[in-house]
Amino acid sequence: MKIVPMGFTTATEYHQKRSEIIQITTGSKELDKLLGGGIETGSITEIFGEFRTGKTQLCHTLAVTCQLPIDYNGGEGKCLYIDTEGTLRPERLIATCNRFNLSPDAVLENVACARAYNTDHQMQLLVQAAAMMTESRYRISTKPYANGGNQDPMLSRSEGKI
Repeated sequence: MKIVPMGFTTATEYHQKRSEIIQITTGSKELDKLLGGGIETGSITEIFGEFRTGKTQLCHTLAVTCQLPIDYNGGEGKCLYIDTEGTLRPERLIATCNRFNLSPDAVLENVACARAYNTDHQMQLLVQAAAMMTESRYRISTKPYANGGNQDPMLSRSEGKI
């Protein structure tokens, strides 16, 4: 299975792919402004910082905002959430749904989550995630992780079927 193109392409093809990129709101106008409009699909964004600075909350918020209509700076898609720290809290997703006037039941159904217990398990989950992205439109995949004692979530944004 080829997930990432490993060769040359024409600038025309590259331009077409770039035109399909969507900016997904972080829920913060100021952060969206710093990011040039929000989190961009089709690439990887790493978020890092001190303990208790909102990194996991950002992951929770993006799991919801990626489901907003495109007209509301959403992605009209689903979320893959690989939880390496055991921090996924559905009640936080529900609170975020209320903020954006979304149905909690529908949002929770559109967040596919898995707990990764070690690096090997995480790699297996990523293979499964790649297969899932070919079957449905996933706009955000979030992977909070601990790195050397630091709690740094990484948000990797990817596209499934459009």
